[in-house]
Amino acid sequence: MASYDVIIIGSGPGGYVCAIRCAQLGLKTAVVEGRETLGGTCLNVGCIPSKALLHASHMLHEAEHNFAKMGLKGKSPSVDWKQMLAYKDDVIGQNTKGIEFLFKKNKIDWLKGWGSIPEAGKVKVGDDTHEAKNIIIASGSESSSLPGVEIDEKVVVTSTGALELPKVPKTMVVIGAGVIGLEMGSVYARLGTEVTVVEYLDAITPGMDGEVQKNFQKILKKQGINFVMGAAVQSVDALKTKAKVNYKLRKDDSEHQLDADVVLVATGRKPYVDGLGLDALGVEMTKRGQIKTDDHWQTNIKGVYAIGDAIEGPMLAHKAEDEGMAVACVLAGQHGHVNYGVIPGVIYTHPEVANVGETEENLKDQGRAYKVGKFSFMGNGRAKANFAGEGFVKILADKETDRILGAHIIGPMAGDLIHEICVAMEFGASAEDLALTCHAHPTYSEAVREAALACGDGPIHS
Repeated sequence: MASYDVIIIGSGPGGYVCAIRCAQLGLKTAVVEGRETLGGTCLNVGCIPSKALLHASHMLHEAEHNFAKMGLKGKSPSVDWKQMLAYKDDVIGQNTKGIEFLFKKNKIDWLKGWGSIPEAGKVKVGDDTHEAKNIIIASGSESSSLPGVEIDEKVVVTSTGALELPKVPKTMVVIGAGVIGLEMGSVYARLGTEVTVVEYLDAITPGMDGEVQKNFQKILKKQGINFVMGAAVQSVDALKTKAKVNYKLRKDDSEHQLDADVVLVATGRKPYVDGLGLDALGVEMTKRGQIKTDDHWQTNIKGVYAIGDAIEGPMLAHKAEDEGMAVACVLAGQHGHVNYGVIPGVIYTHPEVANVGETEENLKDQGRAYKVGKFSFMGNGRAKANFAGEGFVKILADKETDRILGAHIIGPMAGDLIHEICVAMEFGASAEDLALTCHAHPTYSEAVREAALACGDGPIHS
């Protein structure tokens, strides 16, 4: 029986980052992982492979629509789907092998197999039981489905199946207009699939700033993605090579049907805690099936902690990473810090969409006095040169103090641009602080400065 300072269950972004930080802080560390490769959902069947396909399909879009405008003449490339999937798999391999290297470098043991916690201080993996002063559950999440919808990962797929379809389908129905559905829908729409997104609510990307939602949906429609909004999916009939999606429109209860070669179920995710033995251990859970934790990410069982998708909060890899590093600090006797008010969210379509902090809707609900600074990418020289003038930067600041409360970006490199605002918010900066900071020209980031200027006397290029 091996003994450790800490055993982490799960090697996704939360688990592996936590393990590396624990090892760096001098704790004897092991990670339990049942997959053949490290990295969890994110690296194997989530964030990383989907970004590879998004990048490849965007390159195709540029070749088909923008190359000729720049004097790059010739036939547009044809799609070799097998090669595209091989490229995606190579990207996964490089990343997962990178984590294996980091484990060896930091002397972290990989306990191969699926873990359970028979009692506090013990983790069972296969037939072996290991002792640990502290146990961290970083078991992640899995796709959730709807009643009447059976997943077979062939015709009716989750994001996992959508990443390895044997061929590019002619038609696809995406159930759910959240991040995963829109990203994967974008990939296939660019590859020539007729994509229809069916969403229960009346707006896409629930919880996002209303103005961004409307603009984003318009842009996606222009790109050829169809939307059926306010539709409650009743069932999916999977035939041998096709499927029928049955739904009711909420406004009048009328029944409708859509045919598709592939149906992607993108209705969110739920914590993956099966088989951990949490019931027998007496771990407190929320009504939504998440593990309850205190301010130090400890469960009601002393020495058992939980982070990432398994607990409350946004199901984001970087949120899990932050929590992983924070828990490692707590176990090493330091202070663990996560600022939940400054966790960015990004959608990696084209254009990208990014947000941090409050939305206008939230601020109105709270009755807070705020001001809005906006700047369109059409006024940004770099964006115009790169055929990326769609979208805008929007900064929300306190009306009295000018402190930045939130930001919403739809446009080129939004996922990278948002971090300037995250840093500003972490330091409690005002919009004026951003506006007075010199930004290189010509860059996309000038649009952020212009939006900050718009919170004051006004932008220059608008």
